[in-house]
Amino acid sequence: MTAPLLVFGWGNLSRGDDALGPLFVERLRGMAEQGGLSGMEFLEDYQLQVEHALDLVGRVRVLFVDASLECRAPFEATTVRAARDLSFSTHAMSPAAVMQAYRELVRAEPPPCTQLAIGGLSFGLGDPPGPQARDNLERSLQWGMSWLTNATEASHA
Repeated sequence: MTAPLLVFGWGNLSRGDDALGPLFVERLRGMAEQGGLSGMEFLEDYQLQVEHALDLVGRVRVLFVDASLECRAPFEATTVRAARDLSFSTHAMSPAAVMQAYRELVRAEPPPCTQLAIGGLSFGLGDPPGPQARDNLERSLQWGMSWLTNATEASHA
């Protein structure tokens, strides 16, 4: 059975602050388990690809998580709408393009999706996440637990 909630983080653990997406997923999974929350799945990858459209099948809500140079620190959460964008035919895709691929593959509207961008500054190969990025991660996790709790309550209503 497919879990109604999906938390999907992406990034490269070997590239400094780019690790924020996968680290968020790992930490939020632990917090959810410790809090006794259920009905969710946690996935991570290096980048979004067209195949990830199928991970949206059967979901009630989806949270996409990635590091960002452009968000206002510590993090920003935005609603994502399906759209064909410049990433649609590239190797790495945006959440909007993944949702558009879902729309075209499944011939239905994708579930409601939110993108959480966590502020990062340094993406050097072989570097660990920096102190500011780690602080941004901690702050975003509080928001993430709230999202999970609210989404869990809404999916059971």
